[in-house]
Amino acid sequence: MNSTEEVQVHHRTVLDDEGRHAARVYAEAIYKAASRQGQVDELRGEFDALVREVFARAPELELLLSSAAISRERKQEIIEQALAGKASDLFLFAVQVLNQHERLDLLRNVAQAYSEMVDRKSGRLAVQVRSAVPLTDEQRGQINHILREVSQLEPMLQESLDPALLGGLVVQVGDWVYDASVRTRLQSVRTMLIERSGHGIEGGRDRFST
Repeated sequence: MNSTEEVQVHHRTVLDDEGRHAARVYAEAIYKAASRQGQVDELRGEFDALVREVFARAPELELLLSSAAISRERKQEIIEQALAGKASDLFLFAVQVLNQHERLDLLRNVAQAYSEMVDRKSGRLAVQVRSAVPLTDEQRGQINHILREVSQLEPMLQESLDPALLGGLVVQVGDWVYDASVRTRLQSVRTMLIERSGHGIEGGRDRFST
């Protein structure tokens, strides 16, 4: 990554502000309960297992729990069938609370917010980095240095390859995405040209108007 290269896009992820806030509120309450019981890391592992293993194997389960068409009572049965005897009492209780408030649609986001909270409380910062080609040690060092300087936390890079980026990289920290990919720059140029073309057409109409 060229240190002088300007980041092209700085935007939020899809989840709306209200949903993000609610997920953080639930995650904080769960963290406090887990901290009191000395189960912070255990619950993080259970959240990770639910999202990365259970939902990955059975995506229909996540759809059922998120569906507004399924009653809370039916979801309660599904939760007990899926988790009872396989998860800690605290984790099962946390999921049940989300169900009681009809916010199981936030389950994946609560899991992410909880994980980020654990990292932050431990002085770490989880960072997702996608690049078209593997990062060099120099690029990795630059990213770590910038994030460490800005956040005062220790970055934990989770790197993945995405050839579709056509060069450049995408760095995601929580809700924020910093996009410096070639594809994004090309899309920006395309958008600009379309907008200018539209203005030109409108200008032409003005010249022919009476």
